[in-house]
Amino acid sequence: MKRFVLLLVMVFAYSMIPVQAQLPAVTLKNMNGVEVRTDTLSNGGKPFIIDFFATWCKPCNRELDAISEVYEEWQEETGVKIIAVSIDQAQNINKVKPLVSNHGWEYEILLDPNSDFKRALGCQMIPYTLIVDGKGNIVYKHNGYTDGAETELIEKIRELIK
Repeated sequence: MKRFVLLLVMVFAYSMIPVQAQLPAVTLKNMNGVEVRTDTLSNGGKPFIIDFFATWCKPCNRELDAISEVYEEWQEETGVKIIAVSIDQAQNINKVKPLVSNHGWEYEILLDPNSDFKRALGCQMIPYTLIVDGKGNIVYKHNGYTDGAETELIEKIRELIK
């Protein structure tokens, strides 16, 4: 009985250790048509944010606009990089470049028209935001957007670079 209880305690304790998943290997394209493998995404050993969006998603656009307003400051302070991944389907992919240009987003943009990357990450709804640490581990996930949520993102980034 003691062994069983000890085993349960060990299993429970082990389950409390956070699992840090790596990015899945999916091939996407950037807006210039260059292929990019998602498992090779990095930021020179610094954290980066992956933000899934679509041209038709108003909360996504509000989130990316809010981050855009402070992005330069974030980069100077932490070196963080934003990778915005459009899940617009192939027939709407031509709307991505004008949207990005009109909003003045200075992010790396990837296109996921078949939602392969989104599906591989288990994402159900957008906006969907991930923080990846400097070693390539997914350390934070968040669905949806409310005004001011970008403050939580930068706080998580600051914790990672301490």
